[in-house]
Amino acid sequence: MKPAVIALLSGLGALFMNGCGQQHADAVTTAAATVAQPAAPAYVGATYAPTLKKQPLVAAMTALGRTMFSDPSLSASGKMSCATCHSPEHAFGPPNNLAVQLGGKQMDILGTRAVPSLRYIQNVPAFTEHFFDDDGDDSIDAGPTGGHNWDGRAPSTHDQARIPLLSAHEMGNTGPAEVVEKLKKAPYAAQFRETFGEDIFDSQEQAFKWTLMALEVFQESPTEFYPYNSKYDAFLRRQTQLSKQELRGLQLFNNPAKGNCASCHISEITPSGAFPQFTDYGLIAIGVPRNTHIPANADPAYYDMGLCGPDRTDLKDKTEYCGLFKTPSLRNVATRKVFFHNGSFTSLEQVMKFYVQRDTQPQKWYPKGKDGKVQKYDDLPEAYRGNVNAEAPFDRKPGDRPALTDGEIKDVIAFLKTLNDGYRP
Repeated sequence: MKPAVIALLSGLGALFMNGCGQQHADAVTTAAATVAQPAAPAYVGATYAPTLKKQPLVAAMTALGRTMFSDPSLSASGKMSCATCHSPEHAFGPPNNLAVQLGGKQMDILGTRAVPSLRYIQNVPAFTEHFFDDDGDDSIDAGPTGGHNWDGRAPSTHDQARIPLLSAHEMGNTGPAEVVEKLKKAPYAAQFRETFGEDIFDSQEQAFKWTLMALEVFQESPTEFYPYNSKYDAFLRRQTQLSKQELRGLQLFNNPAKGNCASCHISEITPSGAFPQFTDYGLIAIGVPRNTHIPANADPAYYDMGLCGPDRTDLKDKTEYCGLFKTPSLRNVATRKVFFHNGSFTSLEQVMKFYVQRDTQPQKWYPKGKDGKVQKYDDLPEAYRGNVNAEAPFDRKPGDRPALTDGEIKDVIAFLKTLNDGYRP
């Protein structure tokens, strides 16, 4: 090769290498500049981020939340507080035997679902479609689990608190601004400022956010919301004994071939040592009969299908979830006067008999159609009735013997009464 050609190629190579080298150097400089930029803290934008100049104390938020919880002036009617439906004297559940409660601006609108208790919800996980329990076997997908409300749509207690404040058939406020304006005029407005800072009302968004937080912190108060002082808790602590009837009821409750209640309403101390919540936090369809006393149900085209609507909308296309509702804790269940998401039953005896007779004697629980046939699972469109649970005691057919006798049902109810808080050994 001629020297001139060699020189030319060498020059081009050097130019090429210098160009690549410069590009690499530029890239390194750019990357270094990017790294040098201070990163935003991980908590920025997070729900529990410390966004106030004055960090509120737990004791102050608890006291404020307790006051707000019982304040009817926070409703559009001026007559309804959180405590109106979640009565402290009734385990923070409904104080009456109404299937659904009255609310709205004129206190004349009936809701669509029964009021649940707010006790023992401090450990409810956020909703997930695929839940894996920490019981040592991570291979079992428990399916839809967690969340607050009957359909699990609220991921936390403060998110749940937003719903009744703004619901048209509950406290009836048109938006957060209306709630904040009421708080500004409340007798405890100075306490609100003392808790969150003098400038808390300068931002409506911040004021409403911390309103919900105060209600959540109040509901974490152990003496009021999870005292674990039932007779069954005392029994687990070996401070007392259950009666023979209560022990029989517990055995029937746990027996997979009898009540099989503990498959969803877990009754044993957890591997970590925590006392049982009497729920697995799951969502399940059990085909509860339609409650004709709920005004919304007067429309034959209306169905409350829980997880797939109408109140929850993000899973409306997941038809396999239609008819699924949250499994509530059975703690304090014997203090209730209405049961299930639609308040269709008014006694524990009815509930227990429905469980064991739903499939053996469906004519006792469901209406008959014009053709004379029993309309089983009448509160769910026919297309989704395959979602209804068929595990024991729902694993029988008409004419079979129910899983529990009347006497055994009385034993189970005697046990359930040991779950009421307030027992004194």
